[in-house]
Amino acid sequence: MNPRSLMLNAYVYAVLAFVMIPILVILPMAFSDTSYLTFPPRGFSLRWFQEFFTNGRWMAAAGFSFAIAFLVAIVTAVLGTMATYAMVRGGGKLASLFQAALVLPIIVPHIALAVALYLFFQRIGLTGTIWAYVLAHSVIAMPFTVFTIAAALSRIDPALENAAMSCGATRFNAFRLVTLPNILPNVLSGALFAFIISFDEPVITYFLAGTRDKTLPRLMFEDIQMNITPILAAIAVLLTALSVIVLLAAAALRRLSQNRAAITVE
Repeated sequence: MNPRSLMLNAYVYAVLAFVMIPILVILPMAFSDTSYLTFPPRGFSLRWFQEFFTNGRWMAAAGFSFAIAFLVAIVTAVLGTMATYAMVRGGGKLASLFQAALVLPIIVPHIALAVALYLFFQRIGLTGTIWAYVLAHSVIAMPFTVFTIAAALSRIDPALENAAMSCGATRFNAFRLVTLPNILPNVLSGALFAFIISFDEPVITYFLAGTRDKTLPRLMFEDIQMNITPILAAIAVLLTALSVIVLLAAAALRRLSQNRAAITVE
């Protein structure tokens, strides 16, 4: 193995270690029997998971986060599909401009984006409402949805839609009956990405949170400031498990989309 391959492998393993070590540390702490965070944990108990699922405050925050993430998934799936279709099929300078604008929520620091969104929503009276969360989270989730859908749409031959329109179908019906079924796995995959991004988003949520309804990440931040207990580790483990499940589902949907595209080409 040449030095370049060795350096690449070392880099990959270093990144994996950087990601996995915190998870491996927090996982046993979630099952600790003590009332404070300690590593290595002392004893084994499921009390902190039980406390999370039986505590009305935590359940309300989790339900609120789930409702926001669900709406974000729908909004980004619908708007992302329309935007991707216009970008891929339309082309031109506007498509390039849209792609550049689409990357901004990824490269702009979330703290700066949070301040801007807070000032904007405060001016129009949406601060603290569920729609402020949905719109803000849709902004940061939209790039991932669009790029996921674009990967499938770029593999669909436009001639298939043209053939449908030559047989009398409108452009919308040609898209609905020919293109959409082929890219649907990627649309659902993009919606899953948007869901998990919204559910786990802490920074923007912290700025937009009202005094009554609080998301799970916001409540976790408050608990860290006032009372650090292993329940935070238990919630972190549950969020990690949810993220893994969503990523596996998204990967399965992308694989299904690739298989459909291969069948269509054949």
